Amino acid sequence: MIRLRTATLADLPLILHWDEQPHVQDVGGDPEWNDWNWDEELGREVAWREFLIAELDGRPIGFVQLIDCREEESHYWGNDCPEHSWAIDIWIGEGDELGKGHGTAMMRLAIDRCFARPFCEHILIDPMADNVRAQRFYGSLGFKLLGPRRFGPDDCLVYQLTRAGWRNGDQNA
Repeated sequence: MIRLRTATLADLPLILHWDEQPHVQDVGGDPEWNDWNWDEELGREVAWREFLIAELDGRPIGFVQLIDCREEESHYWGNDCPEHSWAIDIWIGEGDELGKGHGTAMMRLAIDRCFARPFCEHILIDPMADNVRAQRFYGSLGFKLLGPRRFGPDDCLVYQLTRAGWRNGDQNA
């Protein structure tokens, strides 16, 4: 059984290890532009973000970030993102955990967590433009392609899932 718990500073060594894994680096974009500043950010609580560790039967297997697109301070998503939008970042830590359905379970928990917020109406994700596997994955969960977008040096595709689409089980986009 997979559950999400708040990430803490005690998770820093594990997260740094996962950050170095080839399958994580392959989908993360330009590492210099996408520096997470883990040692600072893990200990900082803000209302617009959650850092979560996914655990399978108590064993950490992945990471999830949820952010309020309008409120997060870097304005990564820009000032023109839809109001009441949240974004999800997700990855499986170890390569041998890929392809086992953990990502789907993690995403479903993350989506439910976002839509548990009464004002969340949209969830955005931004896989790299060349990451076809991720694009198919998000499409299978009901995310609809909004279009291409450049974030810093990274070419991405932006997808959106609406509360109505999730509630109606619209998972064959």
